Amino acid sequence: MISVNSKYNIIENDYVRDILDQPRALEATLRGLHVPNSLPQILRRLEGGELRRIVLTGMGSSFYALHPLHVLLNSYGITTVMLETSELVHYFPKLLDRQTLIVAVSQSGRSAEIVRLLDENKRRAQIIGVTNTEDSPLAFQADSVLLTSAGQEFSVSCKTYVTALMALGQLGSLLVTGDRASVSQTLSSGEAGVRESTTQTSDGSPEKTASELAQAAPAVRRYLDSWRDHALELAACLEGVRHLFLVGRGGSLAAAGTGGLIIKESTHRHSEGMSSAAFRHGPFEMLNEEMFVLVFAGDEKTRALNVRLVEDIRQNGGRAELLGKDAGLSSLRIPEVAQSVLPILEILPVEMVTLALAAQTGNEAGRFTLGSKVTTIE
Repeated sequence: MISVNSKYNIIENDYVRDILDQPRALEATLRGLHVPNSLPQILRRLEGGELRRIVLTGMGSSFYALHPLHVLLNSYGITTVMLETSELVHYFPKLLDRQTLIVAVSQSGRSAEIVRLLDENKRRAQIIGVTNTEDSPLAFQADSVLLTSAGQEFSVSCKTYVTALMALGQLGSLLVTGDRASVSQTLSSGEAGVRESTTQTSDGSPEKTASELAQAAPAVRRYLDSWRDHALELAACLEGVRHLFLVGRGGSLAAAGTGGLIIKESTHRHSEGMSSAAFRHGPFEMLNEEMFVLVFAGDEKTRALNVRLVEDIRQNGGRAELLGKDAGLSSLRIPEVAQSVLPILEILPVEMVTLALAAQTGNEAGRFTLGSKVTTIE
């Protein structure tokens, strides 16, 4: 245990070390991303209309990580359904047909629901898997696989989550622009930059997206350089808080949902993620001094609405702070990055919240007592 001052103690365990390892994991993932040999054929089927819908599925943070992709695909007019894997296999089995493309995300690649999906599908729907585990059932049985390079993780999803977001960001650019595998067989920008192409690129192209994703690791590193100060500032800010709500819109729903989950499992404190609009439909009535609302500013499209929500909460006696590039608290202020990178940055202050809540009581954040890293029971 490291005493940071007389009031707050931070236990610097493997969970903290995983958080600090996120820049390396992002760099490794970007270097390792490539177009799997089987992906161009899937992209041609999608462009040709043989695949009529895309189903996005996962559980926990793997599910929430799909929100930015869901928004992107639908903005391009691609019919996309987002379902938890358990709901998909038990209540929507008719979607498992030859006209469906499934994007399945699982950090372990072997959670109970993913294994059932692979069994139930019987290779009818084509599956693109995104996983951190190359010897998993998902990696072996998916038609195409994008592997992340987060490495081993102690407990709470942090580096596996941000690297999944990176892989999904690049996958999204391929799905909306078609078969670009012949243009560039490597998606990694690395230090040498993206491979030049004779094909004209446009917004959302794989080449442009890879260039944008190269911003992620340096931006994450800049924020985490002051991680201890961030945690301490939030520990003071959250004094007396018993209930936390994390709210946002669009792609920010990824961080809102994941944030609500990881706060619960890493600190055993009540938290809930939802849309900013949903918060006004009920939870707004709960406002009091023991409740704190973290509002993600998000992208330009709905930023003004989210800023207004913070103002309205405060005017009605509640406690709220904005998370974004213009946040009032330095711990909630993230570097300005491209929209494709924003979901990766948005989760970092939430990770600091988990450390802050644990520091208030001197407990160890991120250590599971009842569950396990991989959920093997439905």
